[in-house]
This record gives sequence, C-alpha cells and structure tokens, in this order.
Amino acid sequence: MIVVGRSTGGVAAILASLLFGYFISNYYSKKKFVNKKKRNNGLVDAIGNTPLIRINTLSHATGCQILGKCEFLNPGGSVKDRVALQIIREALESGELCPGGIITEGSAGSTAISIATVAPAFGCKCHVVIPDDAAIEKSQIIEALGATVERVRPVSITHKDHFVNVARRRASEANKFALKNRSQVNGNDTKQVNGHESDGDTHNSLFSTDRQGGFFADQFENLANFRAHYEGTGPEIWEQTSGNLDAFVAAAGTGGTVAGVSRFLQEKNPNVKCFLVDPPGSGLFNKVTRGVMYTSEEAEGRRLKNPFDTITEGIGINRVTKNFAEGKLDGAFRGTDMEAVEMARFLLKNDGLFLGSSSAMNCVGAVRVAQSLGPGHTIVTILCDSGMRHLSKFYNSEYLSQLGLTPKATALEFLGIK
Repeated sequence: MIVVGRSTGGVAAILASLLFGYFISNYYSKKKFVNKKKRNNGLVDAIGNTPLIRINTLSHATGCQILGKCEFLNPGGSVKDRVALQIIREALESGELCPGGIITEGSAGSTAISIATVAPAFGCKCHVVIPDDAAIEKSQIIEALGATVERVRPVSITHKDHFVNVARRRASEANKFALKNRSQVNGNDTKQVNGHESDGDTHNSLFSTDRQGGFFADQFENLANFRAHYEGTGPEIWEQTSGNLDAFVAAAGTGGTVAGVSRFLQEKNPNVKCFLVDPPGSGLFNKVTRGVMYTSEEAEGRRLKNPFDTITEGIGINRVTKNFAEGKLDGAFRGTDMEAVEMARFLLKNDGLFLGSSSAMNCVGAVRVAQSLGPGHTIVTILCDSGMRHLSKFYNSEYLSQLGLTPKATALEFLGIK
C-alpha cells in the first residue's frame, strides 16, 4: 500500500500505485531467484525473496555499488518475518509447540510484530513482552494483530524481569496451566505438555484458560534464527548478485542476520568480506575487533536507563548470543546515533527510501565499508524495516531535539563525503 501525502492528488496516487505495481511485477518476472514452487501456503509464501536494489545516491557518492535488500517488503514489514516463520515451523515439527498454543517472545518490536503476523497462519496465538521505552506504535501494531502485549521497564538481561526473561517465564506458566487443566479433565493424567511437568501448585498466569501450552521463541539463542538467514537470506543475495559481491555489512541485535548471511557468503566465496556495524552502547564492536566485550559507556558509569545507549531499536547488545557466535566476520565499524538520523533523512529526501533506525545504521555501515575498500566494489546490506514503526521517536523532531540529535546535514558531509 502506498501512503500519499495530503499535497498530492488522487491522480498522482493512482499513477504511483500503477508504477509501483509494474516495477515489482516486472522485477520479479525477470529474476531467476523467484521461488517457482506451487503457492499453496497462504501468507507464509509471501515471506522472503525480497528485491535487492541499488541505493543510487550512496553508490554515486562512494564509487561502489551499494545494494540494499528490501526486507521491509515482507508481509509483516521486516526481516524478522523470516525468523518468525523458521522458529514456528521448527517448533511445530519438533513438538515443542502444540497447534493452537501460545508463542511468547521478548522483543523490542519487530520480531514480536512478525510472530504476531505469522502465528495465526499456523493456528497459534502470541504473547509479547516489550520494553516500555520502545516506540509506542510497535505495541499498537502488535495488539492490532491480535496478540497480547506486556510492557515492562528496561533492565539488564541478568535481572529476572528483563523482557526476555519475563517472556520465558510466561511460556512456562502457560505450559503448567495447560497440564493442570488436562489433569483435571483426565483425572490423574500427568503427561508433559511441551516438555513441562505439572508440580501440582496453583499458579497465577495470564494463560489460565489455555489448554495447549506455551512456547518461548527465544530469538536470541534459538538457532532457527541463524538458519533462517543461512538457508534463505544468504542464498538469495548470492543468486541476486550472481555471486559478484565484495562485501556484506549489517548491525546485530540477536545476531541471526549477520551470522547467517556472513557464514553462507563466506562458504560460497571466502573472499567476500563481512562486517558488523555497531551502535553506541553495544559491546560487539570491541568483541569483533579486540576480542573483548567492552563499552566505554559502562566504564564511565554513564549508563542510566537503557541497556543500550542508542536511539536505534533492535540492534546493539553486550553479550555474544548463540546466533551471533555462528557468524564469520572480518571486522567492524562504529556508527553513531547522529549518523543514523542523518542517513535516514538523506535517503528519504534523495532516494525516496523511508527506512527505520536499524536500516539507516546499516546504510552508514555500507558507506564505511565502501570508504574502507575504495571505489569499484559491490557491497550489500539489509534494509530491515521501514520508518512507519519509528514515527514517535526516530522520526519525531521534538524527541530528537531533546537528545541533541536534530539533523542538519545537507548531503553526506556527516560521513566525510563532500
């Protein structure tokens, strides 16, 4: 769907819609990577096989071919659709998730939206635990999709009430109640539900009427995340570029995207360089470049509220997840909040790309890689989601002003490009 500003007329909207439809259909009809299998799985068949586009202004400015994979065109609006689909499929196949069960997840937004989008296609429900400083429109979208949302204060992952730990606890509660309900119906039947046994106690829970149990998606440590990109995103990039690429760069939250894509590309061609771009407050830059998880924010004692001192959402972390550990990286670059804000405005104004905060940071990383390698190289990054779910913070002028992040650049001078 195309959203047209108030200053444009109905004719312009119709023409834009027709041109967009023509572009997409023409694009896919010419690409060999389109999945030719019979389409009979509904929504899930629309996930993946996203376009890889040239970002014209960045390519022109750097002398490289900078390509962005348009993951915002997935039905749930982000790259996390791939992860949600892989996690749910594997859980159902393994029996960890029962049909009709509740999928719980701790997420800053995008994964939660994707699970809430995909779960109904498998007859499942969704409960999301989200930090209360995430953009409000994300929780509104999740609720509109039919999921339940539990907002909690941001705390360290070591705290029992970190949003991920709460989500894990909710899945366990759902399983205990399901088993208790079944035991009451079947007498003394104490069979396990999704790997959990009843302890006979009475528990308070949000899921006291559910009989199918719960499953904790665990996007950070569940290697289905990595496999979604190793088996999907990476091969698509390889085929779309015909293997002619020099580098890949992306930020990491769970680490699944950068790990899965980097591992696949380097197995296909060890000469493809893969890089991380890391936001403020995250320790991964130093882990990749120095082998030590460390951030200056922690050393200086300036961390007050957020686990990650950055305006970008869904990226940056201070531990090595199982997913991230699977990656093969050649180096890392630092990105700043100001660079991400400026990049988002630059691309919107000059390329018509309305991107979210992590996508903007990825584009900052792509320019840094281009500057490092020099002209004549092909660099791929991920356009994770659009700016539509970042309106209240990343695209809110008043909010940015309070943080001293008002964009002022007229071109790419914020990255040293005149």
